[in-house]
Formats: sequence, C-alpha cells, structure tokens
Amino acid sequence: MTNYQTILDNIVADARYQRNIDWGAPRKGHPEGSIRAHIAELEQNLTALRSKLSNDDEQKLRILVHTHDTFKPNAMQGVPITDPDSHASLARQFLAEFCDDADLLAMVQYHDEPYALWRQIRSKGTCNQAKFELLLQNISDWNLFLAFNIVDGCTAGKGREPLQWLFGAVEGRVESEFTASDIL
Repeated sequence: MTNYQTILDNIVADARYQRNIDWGAPRKGHPEGSIRAHIAELEQNLTALRSKLSNDDEQKLRILVHTHDTFKPNAMQGVPITDPDSHASLARQFLAEFCDDADLLAMVQYHDEPYALWRQIRSKGTCNQAKFELLLQNISDWNLFLAFNIVDGCTAGKGREPLQWLFGAVEGRVESEFTASDIL
C-alpha cells in the first residue's frame, strides 16, 4: 500500500520545492501571486471537499496541490504541456521521483489541458477533439481528476466557466461522484 503522506512529506522537504514555492507575483488567473499562496488557497478548497473524499483521495489531491504548479519558475513559457520544458512536464518528472502512481503522474501532466480546450472552444467555437480524446484516455480516475479541477479551478482569480464546460464535456463519458453542482 502506498503511503501518500510520506510521499507528500518528502516532496515538501525537497530543496527544489522549497526554492520554488515563493516564486510568482500577482497576475491574471493568479492574483494571489506566489505558488505558496496558491497552495494555501487550494488547501482551503480541498478542506471544503473533504466530506466527499476518502482519506487516500484527500492525500492524493494534496500531492497534486503541492506539485502541479511548483515548477513554473523553471519552465519555458508558451510551450505545449507535453513539451519537456513545460511546467506540467517538469512537475511530472519531479513527482515521478517520489511516486510511481501512473494516474497521479498523468494528472499532473494534463492538469491544464481542460482549460486549454475550453479556451479553444471560447475562441474558435470548437476544440481539438483528438486532444480531448487523449485526455479521456490518459486519466483513469476521473473522480479524482474532477475533484482536483474543482480544487484548482475555484480560486479568486478563475472563472467557473471552464469547469462547467469540463463537466458538461465528460458527462456520460466518465464515472465520477462529482458533478457541476460541486463546483465551489
């Protein structure tokens, strides 16, 4: 059995994590500024969902909260999420040093893909269907992934429209206890 608390303890003790969490200034989508402040806001959202989560899922979400954006200072701006220098790829590489859970690794890699697809819909009226299908294939635990999207997407600097679109887009295609009514 995987000890997710030990994984999280090792992550937050890592010098690279410690070096990066104070990076950031207030900006669009992240008025809280630093990664540390973003994590604090997500921890509050996680607490709000706690009653709907198993202990393991709560621990997994905490790992995602602490890793998903932590490597933005080291990332190349404007590259696709699958680029080795994207913040998502760097976060996945970091998490892989502590955890071999393929689904958690995929969630860190693809955590921003729903937002990117929504932006395509908003600007073009359609999204890259192949990327959407790839997202559906790459994530196994949609309950956890949707919970993470709620935790990460319900912050002061983010609108709820991308989440509403995601829940509508996956309805009937994935199994999850979470629905659009759970959006905070």
